[in-house]
Amino acid sequence: MCSSTSVRSLEDLPSDARIHEFPYALHALPAVLATQWTSPTFIPYRQVFPLSHRTSPSALQSHVEELTQRDVKIAYLKDLQGFLWEEGFAKGEFATPLFPDVVPRLREWRGGGVGLGVYSSGSVFAQKLLFRHVSVGEAARVDGKGGAGGAVDGQVPGASAEAHLPAETEDLRYLMTVGGWFDTTNAGLKTEASSYGKIVETLGWQPAGTLFLTDNVREYDAAASAGLCVILLDRPGNAPVSAADRARMDVVQSFYDIDLAEK
Repeated sequence: MCSSTSVRSLEDLPSDARIHEFPYALHALPAVLATQWTSPTFIPYRQVFPLSHRTSPSALQSHVEELTQRDVKIAYLKDLQGFLWEEGFAKGEFATPLFPDVVPRLREWRGGGVGLGVYSSGSVFAQKLLFRHVSVGEAARVDGKGGAGGAVDGQVPGASAEAHLPAETEDLRYLMTVGGWFDTTNAGLKTEASSYGKIVETLGWQPAGTLFLTDNVREYDAAASAGLCVILLDRPGNAPVSAADRARMDVVQSFYDIDLAEK
């Protein structure tokens, strides 16, 4: 493992697989389409969708539902989700729950001088929203047992299906390195090695001294090809890790299993 700096994926850190279904965004969309379709605030988000899918509120809603179901990572969808999340955060209807090991470990690493960043398929705008409104206390618990906690990227991992419930929140953006927010627009696709090279070059970090945490095998291989240290997070709700991948990869289930002092 690496000992100096850490790049984190929001999708892998603050959330389990269920947040990738964006339940709050889909829940909030019909009301927004009904009340804000022609509002100056919403029009910029509507207008970047393909023309054939923005002829009516119902057409746009159907397209969003299709993209979400297929887990398509495209900028105009991510921007719309960020807009919907922002409204939910402002109303206190949505918060970002984390697994119980995430925040203590991030604080420990940051306090020890470890640089932290986010690389997520979700937009930088959405990443910052998620980290600005992190659930704390009982509201952050998942399935009645513990907190959630993936990238961004957020993942970050494990938000529950109840992530839209009102909750006391904490702003954790201060834990991130200045400029340490990356998405597919400013870095590139997460399955391409060149994206990771661009990130470490931007931050002035050395690839061999940068740890990337992910729950995606293709992202693992891309980051490893770029010379980064990589760990695969095997969280509840994530895709199963095959025996073959488990044998060739560094796999952990908790941030407490990660020792940044280890060489």
